[in-house]
Amino acid sequence: MYETILVEHRGPVALVTLNRPKALNALSDQLVTDLGHAIDAAEADDNIGAIVITGSEKAFAAGADIKEVARFTYMDVYQSNFITAKWERVARCRKPVVAAVAGYALGGGCELAMMCDFILAADNVKFGQPEITIGTIPGAGGTQRLTRFVGKSKAMEMVLTGRNMDAAEAERTGLVSRIVPMAELVDEAVRVAERIANLSRPIAMMAKESVNKAYETTLAEGVAFERRLMHATFAVEDRKEGMTAFTEKRQPVWKHC
Repeated sequence: MYETILVEHRGPVALVTLNRPKALNALSDQLVTDLGHAIDAAEADDNIGAIVITGSEKAFAAGADIKEVARFTYMDVYQSNFITAKWERVARCRKPVVAAVAGYALGGGCELAMMCDFILAADNVKFGQPEITIGTIPGAGGTQRLTRFVGKSKAMEMVLTGRNMDAAEAERTGLVSRIVPMAELVDEAVRVAERIANLSRPIAMMAKESVNKAYETTLAEGVAFERRLMHATFAVEDRKEGMTAFTEKRQPVWKHC
């Protein structure tokens, strides 16, 4: 169905695998287009409650496809709205998205991982924003999301030098949620995503929206937003079912409405 990705459904989880092995999953226009269509399909499918994006053991994605990008002019990228038009689809996904990252996650690959809701990393992972070494800067959120994850000093060093970050440093600085052995990475990511998907889906979407707001507002504004969304859960049938099931000491039966 797709040229550059593989998609399979594991219960309520859509597993999307970047699949350009000869190019270390470099993010070509076709791959980004395919990924966007896969996200659209998963969002529209009521049987899917969460999404996992992964690559290969060697590379999640080694960056943008430089052979493709090198020929662009300013007017090419400006008129096509390069990056904005397609790359941000993952960040706009309302359903929870887990990144299962192994090997190289460089440049656009690192930025794609950071667009996901959280990252599970294999012990061989290498994160980096090496754009400065080829005469440009990150353009898909690398200077912004990385700074919010790891702080100004470390982000500034990585962006200005192109230095890579290994798994231990990524976990220590908060870039990744946790480190998982390579052999278990995808299965563990699917298990985590399945756990999320088996909860109330509208409530999970509200929780995701509220956490994301913390990066975009002041504390007071964020808390007010959280409070209003928490109040809104009282209009959701699953909230009543969850609390009733708790008091009756049974498992809730979610209606996802």
